[in-house]
Amino acid sequence: MSGHELHPLVKQLLDGDITLADLPAELRAEGEAALRLLAGVDRTDVSMPAVTWRVMAKLEGRRRRFLPWLLAPALAIAAALVIWLVPRTPAPASLVTVRFVLVAPDAKQVSLAGTFNQWDPQATPLVRAGATGVWTATLTLPAGQHQYAFVVDGARWVPIPAPPPSMTASAAAIAC
Repeated sequence: MSGHELHPLVKQLLDGDITLADLPAELRAEGEAALRLLAGVDRTDVSMPAVTWRVMAKLEGRRRRFLPWLLAPALAIAAALVIWLVPRTPAPASLVTVRFVLVAPDAKQVSLAGTFNQWDPQATPLVRAGATGVWTATLTLPAGQHQYAFVVDGARWVPIPAPPPSMTASAAAIAC
């Protein structure tokens, strides 16, 4: 398996999107080998609080210094790009695939609630990717704008961590 690129379906297996049984018979051996390699990876958390604290303190100082000067032009550019790049009326039948990702290492369960599932916090559970605390879900949605929030442990509603540059900075929304 070394020295070549993995088949896209094997990559989906490693991401947890599909199971080994979902792979075609000719890819199962490659999938099993990839899973064995992944199982051998040391996934213990590395903690370096002193380094983390110093780096975060330095970044916080820089953010405070540059934020007022960068915020207004950045928002103006983002608004101009949204107006220029977003089509006026998307095709009604077009669908897009969107991957939602949240890093929540202490969460026991994470789900997604939004306009696409009538804000039902149980309708769209996310899948934990290993012991890293990364939760993902891949959905096929109608093209357009959708508002959403992550629901952590069934009680805490978390808006999107950082809107993509193509969005306005106003809400937890995604434009597809």
